[in-house]
Amino acid sequence: MPGFPALFLDRDGNLIEDHHHTCQPEQIQPIAGVREALIACLGAGYHLFILTNQSGIGRGIFTWEHYHACNARMLELLALPSPGIREIKAAPERPDQPSEYRKPSPKFIQEMIERHGLDPARSWMIGDRVTDWDAGLNAGIRSCAVRSGAPFTPELEVNARARGVCFHQDFPSFVRLELGL
Repeated sequence: MPGFPALFLDRDGNLIEDHHHTCQPEQIQPIAGVREALIACLGAGYHLFILTNQSGIGRGIFTWEHYHACNARMLELLALPSPGIREIKAAPERPDQPSEYRKPSPKFIQEMIERHGLDPARSWMIGDRVTDWDAGLNAGIRSCAVRSGAPFTPELEVNARARGVCFHQDFPSFVRLELGL
């Protein structure tokens, strides 16, 4: 019997506005339509996870307490029905530091698939950076790039499309056009 479908979601630039090292709860602003899109996904049986690189912690720009306060504010503003976001995982290392979990590592995704009985064939990684898309591809699931966060070049898009990454304006567009919800 196949497992549950899942969405692995980048946080900044995908679910909430990206303020480059977002570290204050008052900075948290969900991207328009994200709440409704997440509710539609929950209603369709998707398990939701957030996977985020937070190098600001490793750089000493902010602390774990700041990070957790921002997540609490995000969850408060989203006000999702149960079960909501099942797990939120963060890699605090800087890009130049060794890390088991920092995207594009697939390790968080692989662990969630195993722990929650998820179906990789019906799962996606969605984010605004190449590290997000690569994490999904490295885990053997589909990946979607959204244009609601970090800018990327046409060359990067051509390369990503050649590797099977789909592109949408934002997460709500992905949900509407790719998932049909």
